[in-house]
Amino acid sequence: MTDREDVLNTVARLIREVVGEDWARDLTISMETSFAEHLELESIEFVALAERIQNEYGHSVDFVTWLSGKDLDAIIGLKVGDVVDFIVRCR
Repeated sequence: MTDREDVLNTVARLIREVVGEDWARDLTISMETSFAEHLELESIEFVALAERIQNEYGHSVDFVTWLSGKDLDAIIGLKVGDVVDFIVRCR
């Protein structure tokens, strides 16, 4: 398993934990999965995900600062793969 696949699996697990709904357990989460369109994450869930990413990967992955540098359209268009690639770059 590559580092990228490992990070994808971890991020998918964290998303499922944050969503906490039965439907999320069986959801296929890939690099192309959109946070807005496919997952319909609400802002509070996104904050919880950011916190879990920070807890999982430590301070070298400053997810909140990375996200705050994006405009609204970029945030709306964010895909799981964007987050995975960011984490891999930080590590």
